Amino acid sequence: TKTAPTEEEQFAIYRDVAQAFGGNPVIVRTLDIGGDKEVAYLDLPREDNPFLGVRGVRLCLEYPDLFRTQLRAILRAASFGKLRIMFPMIADIGEMRAARAIVEELRAELDAPPVEIGIMIEVPSAAMMADVLAREADFFSIGTNDLTQYTLAMDRMHPTLASKADDLHPAVLRLIAKTVEGAHASGKWVGICGNLGGKPEAVPILVGLGVDELSIAITDIPLVKAQIRTLSLAQCQERARQALACATAAEVRAGG
Repeated sequence: TKTAPTEEEQFAIYRDVAQAFGGNPVIVRTLDIGGDKEVAYLDLPREDNPFLGVRGVRLCLEYPDLFRTQLRAILRAASFGKLRIMFPMIADIGEMRAARAIVEELRAELDAPPVEIGIMIEVPSAAMMADVLAREADFFSIGTNDLTQYTLAMDRMHPTLASKADDLHPAVLRLIAKTVEGAHASGKWVGICGNLGGKPEAVPILVGLGVDELSIAITDIPLVKAQIRTLSLAQCQERARQALACATAAEVRAGG
C-alpha cells in the first residue's frame, strides 16, 4: 500500500491478536524498517550505508507521527489482552529513554494500562551495555541476524560474505553471554530471535548460556522441544563453556 496504516486499522489488528491469544503475552515490535527492510508508503532518502543509517527505533524517532500512531494503537489494544512493546535497533540508553517517554506520554493521554517495554539487542554497543539497559528495560530479545553482521562487519545480504557471517562465531556467542548476564543481574528475561534459535547445533549452547526463551519458526518447534528434552542443564552449560573458549565458528561446530 502507498499509504501508512491508520491508527484504527492498526488498533483493530492488535486488538484481534490480543484477544486471540487469550491472556497470553503478545510482543509488538515497533516499526522496524531501513537497511534491508522497506515499505511503500515511506519514500526514504537513499543512504550510502543503509545498515548504518536511519533504521529501527532511529527511524521511529525521526518520524514521530508514524511512531505515535502505532503506539496509540498498541496502547488502546492493550486493554484487550497482554500486549508488550519492543523497540528495535537500540544502540544506547538515550534512544530507549526517548522512545519510552513517548509511550508514557501517550499512555497518560489514553489512560491505558501499563505495558512492559523491551528492546532488541542487535548491535554490539547494546550487548556491551546490557547491564545498564536492563535497569530500564523490562526484557531483551537478541536479534542474532543483525548482531552477527554488526559484530563481524559482514553484510549478511552480500553475495560473497553472507556465508562467512556465521552466527556461531565465538564473538557473537560472547556478546549473547554478556547480554544474558546483564539482563539477569536486574532480574530481566532474555529471548533469542533470528535464525540461530532454530539451529540444532546452537540450541544446547543457548540454553547453557542462560537464554530464557527461543523465538523460532513454527515448523521448528517440535524438533527443538524434543531436542531440549533430551538435554540436562549441566550438559548445556558445559557445551556453552566449551563454545565460549573456541577461537572460530568451525571450532564451535566441531564441539570445542
